[in-house]
This record gives sequence, structure tokens and C-alpha cells, in this order.
Amino acid sequence: MRHPQKHEPRDGGKERSTVVLDVRGMVRATQQKTVAAVLGRRPGVLDVEVNAVAQSATVVFDPRRTSLTELRGWVTECGYHCAGQSVPSHICDPMEEPDPPDPARAAEAVRPAHAGHKAAGVPSPEEATGHGGHAQMSMAAMVADMRNRFLVAVVFSVPIVVWSPIGEEVFGWHAPVPFGLRQDVWALLLSLPVIFYSCSIFFVGAVRALRARTLDMMVLVAVAIGAGWLYSLVITLTGGGEVFYEAATVLASFVLLGHWFEMRARGGANDAVRALLDLAPPKALVLRNGEAVEVATSEVAVGDLLLVRPGTKIAADGVVEDGESEVDESTVTGESLPVHKAPGSAVIGATLNTNGTLRIRATKVGADTALAQIVKLVQEAQNSKAPGQRLADRAAFWLVFVALVGGGLTLAVWLLATDRPFSSAMLFAITVVVITCPDALGLATPTAIMVGTGLGAKRGVLFKNAMALEASAGIQTVVMDKTGTLTKGEPEVTEVITAPGRDRHEVLRLVAAVERESEHPLAGAVVRHAEAHAVGPVRARRFENVPGHGATAVVDGHRVAVGNLRLAEREGVFLGPLAARRDELAATGRTVVIAAVDGLAAALIAIADAPRETSASAVHELHALGVEVVMLTGDNRATAERIAQRLGIDTVIAEVLPGDKAATIVELQRGGRKVAMVGDGVNDAPALAQADLGIAIGAGTDVAIETADLVLMRSDPLDVPTALRIGRGTLRKMRQNLGWAIGYNAIALPIAAGVFEPATGLILRPEIAALSMSGSSVIVAVNALALKRLHLPSAAVPAAPVDGGDDNGG
Repeated sequence: MRHPQKHEPRDGGKERSTVVLDVRGMVRATQQKTVAAVLGRRPGVLDVEVNAVAQSATVVFDPRRTSLTELRGWVTECGYHCAGQSVPSHICDPMEEPDPPDPARAAEAVRPAHAGHKAAGVPSPEEATGHGGHAQMSMAAMVADMRNRFLVAVVFSVPIVVWSPIGEEVFGWHAPVPFGLRQDVWALLLSLPVIFYSCSIFFVGAVRALRARTLDMMVLVAVAIGAGWLYSLVITLTGGGEVFYEAATVLASFVLLGHWFEMRARGGANDAVRALLDLAPPKALVLRNGEAVEVATSEVAVGDLLLVRPGTKIAADGVVEDGESEVDESTVTGESLPVHKAPGSAVIGATLNTNGTLRIRATKVGADTALAQIVKLVQEAQNSKAPGQRLADRAAFWLVFVALVGGGLTLAVWLLATDRPFSSAMLFAITVVVITCPDALGLATPTAIMVGTGLGAKRGVLFKNAMALEASAGIQTVVMDKTGTLTKGEPEVTEVITAPGRDRHEVLRLVAAVERESEHPLAGAVVRHAEAHAVGPVRARRFENVPGHGATAVVDGHRVAVGNLRLAEREGVFLGPLAARRDELAATGRTVVIAAVDGLAAALIAIADAPRETSASAVHELHALGVEVVMLTGDNRATAERIAQRLGIDTVIAEVLPGDKAATIVELQRGGRKVAMVGDGVNDAPALAQADLGIAIGAGTDVAIETADLVLMRSDPLDVPTALRIGRGTLRKMRQNLGWAIGYNAIALPIAAGVFEPATGLILRPEIAALSMSGSSVIVAVNALALKRLHLPSAAVPAAPVDGGDDNGG
């Protein structure tokens, strides 16, 4: 069973593997820079994207120069816990290394999961995989830890404040200090648990960042709290004076409070992936020697025969060998209605079998299943960065630098340019360092991207990266392939026109009897139409297939001929009043089947590729977004125009050769419009790659899906406007968050530095700065979560009834 790693020969044959690592312990968004900086400098690592919100990292590496084991070790060296790959909980097979070129690395291979021991230094299966977020410390455990640190800080900060000058000035507290201690000594003792327990994460994080040769928020908080506390310690040890113990401990309390609230808020951003990770059942029933044996899902192998009873989940991807049932696939594909399964039907692991008993032959297990691939695709998208976020990350680094330099300059200016005491200058400097923390800037877009991609995943809309999200927001023209995208890709009867005096039901009964004996796709369409209209089966005798023409047979004593005009001419059938109708139908792109009974024309059956039920709704929703809709097809113009008129499509580009589709996209782009291409076939791949946004229908070919930026799992055109709405909503939240984060720092910095203090007397204490800074991060996280309330299209708009339906007239 393989882990979800992509191996892509690129750059002149250089091999690239992509893996999503589970990285735990990143408390602040800016800490992701530490992991990225360390991994990015290691040999063989080609690209790193780290997401503190998701607690994971996407790493692209050369498997000939490094390995998953080394990557995991390097993350651990950063000071964070790495559980290996972040994969669904039902995948707990040993970590699989790419085939190494040297025997030394080959010796690192992990023993099978059932082995009773493991090689020294090699992670166990549980350590090798993320298990859906259950590694070392989950987000819930991190939130609880932050809460505990905050509570300790509050418990000890309150008495420090009460017995401080602030306590006397604000609360009028004049009680003597306990045990006869000096006030600053009492405050020092009370501050020790806050500094050495509650604040330890700041100091440890700062050391990690500096060792990685980067700057993050932990450095700022550690400098602010450490400077105030160490200054106070020196004053206390040298005889006493004005100290800042209350400022340092209350500052820590507010920062921890902000961390706690923000982590709770951003924890909700990953709900969609956590839900996907927990979909697969932990156990499966495998038929062995005719007996059902319960095994762990991770032990299911390709070729195993699974017994799936009503009301239970399917453990692996496979094919039904026996039984019929309705399967609810909504949790994986987003398809709202149960799908009928019979022998030969493909099934998806982690979907729910509702009513019948199925025997399923496993074809894909573990990380090869659709669920595992979807999870990996969503995780990679969440870890990717939009251009705006890359700029924000660079800005955050320099903002930390500016905060440290600004704090030093503030201290120097207040000491050199005024007669204020050192303690006042120190307060201003600490406030500058605290309030300039760029954590809101670091959270601004990752949280929005996580919510957006998660929102899409719930609807079966899979964005491959943040660039796709951003591109979808700017789309002005959507080009849709006709066959298989706007239409079902299979023939369907659109009209039955009977000759005067003929009974429609009787004609259908005779024609269906002949067509049941044929294997032609058009024959299948006629049979399905007859069965839908409750036409009972009757047996045909002396069936004869006439290649390129149609077929004949004897039904209930009548000679019945069903085929094209050439068959009618061969049979000597005169169409009479039906001739004009046949020409009209053919002119609109329909295929016309002529039915003759005993040498006389009995009916015309018009067949065409029918639109999908939601195609008209999709076009309507795209128009509501102000998006132009273009149909691109290789079919003749008459057929294309008929479908376009029925669906309300703006522009039709017909009779386009497969190789010219990409050139058509280029022509549209030259008009200055952002173009999305929606397709499902191999011949759509070049156009998908050329478009500003390539959208693949999930039921299409692997080539189309691989080339696209966005995959629609449900094969539903209505998901195209859904994707554009999600993209627009996400981009709107990203811009709002970035605007808030940048605006907050621009306004807060001069206030913190005391620029307005001489004129207004306004002084911003470090504690208030901490509350303001933390509140800014919480606002950004909550604003991103509001994206979950985005209105998405759901109701279908019926297509315009341009077809005449069934007609008994001549």
C-alpha cells in the first residue's frame, strides 16, 4: 500500500516527490517561517510550504538526495513534533521510502506493522503517519495547554497588580505586603510561575526562530516580556525601585488570552479536512474461505473480497461483484442523491452502503483510495500560498525587524530627547515591540484559504492550490466543452413523432423489441425511452443487423425496420408527411431514426446528446455573477446552437478540432478577459492548461484532471459557479484581513511610540498593547471563519423547453 507521494520527473529528469508532513507545536502563524527556513536549507529539499493553522507542511524534495525519515528528523530538530505524513487515520502501514540509490538508505526501511519490534531509530507505524491529527499534541490539546498557561498567568498577575502602584492608584488597595516582604520582592516571587511556565513557549519559540536564522512573533513577545522582567529583576537585586513585574505578567496574560481565543477560532478553519480524515471506517469485513473476518482497514489488501452490510461504510475503493444497493457518496464526492450500485459498479471507500448487502473486490487501498487522494489534494491546497500571502510573509519578517529596531530607537529617543526617566522610556519601547507583532498579517490569508478550500471540499469542489482560489475570483469568461460537460455524453430520445393513425405506445413497443437485440448506442437510447414510458417487453424474431443502416426483425407477426434513411430506401419505405419533419430535425443537429412497420413509415425518433439536469442552472448562476458563458465543441453548428439555445448560453464556437481548442482559449484571452475552461476529455487537456483556470469534471479522464487547477468531483456543471463564488468570497476575506492587519500596525505603531503623548497625554501601556495585538489576530481568524456562511447555488433552473417533446401529429 503506497503513501500519498507524487513522483514527478522534471527539470531535465530530476525526480521530485511531494509529501504532506504532520507538524505539531506551531502556536503562532509566524512560527511556520522557522520550519520553512530550516527545511529549505537542507539538501534535496526543493520547496516548502508550511501552514501553522493546519499544523502541516507540504515538502517537495529529491528522493535521491533525501528521504521522509530525514525530513521528519529535520522538523524535530526545529523543536517541533513531526508525526510523519499527515494521512487519514485508517492508513497506518509503515512509512514507505522512495527507492534509494545506496544500501545505507535502503537499511532505513521500516519493518511491517505486524512485526513485534522495530529497528533502532526508525519510527513506528504510528510515528510514521499523522493519523488524522492524533499525533503528539492535537489542536484541542494545544488549545487546552494555552488555556492552562493563561490561567496560571492570571492567577499570579492579579496579586502582583493589587500590590503594585497601579493597585493603589486604581483600586485604592493599601494592605501591607504579605510576610513583611518588600513590594518588588513579593512581585518577583509571584512572577516566577508566569515567566518560567506560562511564558516558556515564547522563550523556547524565540530560540528556535533565532537558531533558524529568522524572526517571528515569538522573538518580539520574548523580547518585550523578557526585557521588562529582567530590568525589574536587576532593580530588585540592586536595592529596589520602580519595576515592571505587573506590566510583564499582565502583558503575558493578555498575549496568552489572545492566543487561546485565536487558536480556538482558527481550529474551526480545518473542520472540513478533519471530517474527511475521520470518514473511513476503522474495521472491515473480509471474506476468507467463505467466512467473514473482521480486520483493521489498514490490513485490507488489493484483491480482498469485502462484505458490506446495510448501514455500514465501504472500507476501500473497489468493484461490486455481487448484490445491489444504494450508496450515499455525499461525504466524499458531494453528490446529494444515493447512487445505485450493481455488479460491475465502481464504489468509493468511506462511502455509506444504505440498504442492500454488497460483495466488493478491493481495487485500491490505503493511500491510493479516492479519500486519501482528496485529503492530500485539499491539504496541499491549504498549505500553498497565494501571491498576496508570499508578500505578507516577507512583510511580516521585516515588520518584526522594524519592531525590534523601533523599540530600540523609541528607548533612545525618549532618553536622549526628553527628561523622562528610564522606566518611562522602557515602557514606550516595550509597547512598540508588543503592538507591532505581525501575527495578524501571518494569519490573514492562510485562515481564509483553509476555510475556502474546506468549503469547496464539502461540495466536491477541489482547489489544487491557493493560486486556483485566487484565479477563480477573477474569471470573466467560462468556456465549457459540450459533450460530457454540459451534456451527459450519451444519446437520449428527445422526440417521437408518429405517422397519422399510428398509436405511439404500440409503435414504441415494436421498435423497442428490435432495438433490444442491437448493441448500437442509439438502440440503447430507444430502449431506455420505451422503458421509461412503461412499454412492456416483447420478443423479436429473425433479427438482422444491417451494418451502417439499422436493423430489421419480426415482432408479433409484423416486419419492423428501424434505422436511417438508407435503410428506409432499401426497404422501399415512403416517408410521406414525415419527410419534412425528418429534414427539420436533422437540420437542428438531431440524429433521426426511421421506424417502419410492414413497409409503411410509422414514426420518427429524434435522438440527441441531452443536457445535464443542472446545466441550465449553471449558466443562470454564471450570468448572475456577471460571467460570460461560451460553448466550445467539435460538433456541427446546428447541434451546438440547439443546446446553447436551450441552456441560454451566450456564445457558441462549434466545429473546432481537438488540437485547436487551446488556440481558441488564447484568442479569448487576447481580448483582455480572464478565461476558465471546463472539460473532461484528453482533447481538453491543452485548453485546460492554457486557460487562466482549468476546471476538470471529475468523471473525466485522468489527463484532464491532472492538467486542471480545479476538480469537480460530482461532474456537475452547477459546481462551476459554486467554485467561482468560493473563490470570490475567499479573496474578499483575504483582502479584508490584509487591510485590517496592515492598517492596524500603521495606526498602532506611532501611538505605541508615544508620538501623540506630548500633545494629548495619550499613553498606551504594554498590557493594553498586548490586548490590542491579540484582539487583532482574533478578529482576522473570526472574519475568515465567517466565510462558512457564504451563499452557494443549490436550486436548479429548468432548461427552456425548445424541443417539441412527443408528437402524434404528422
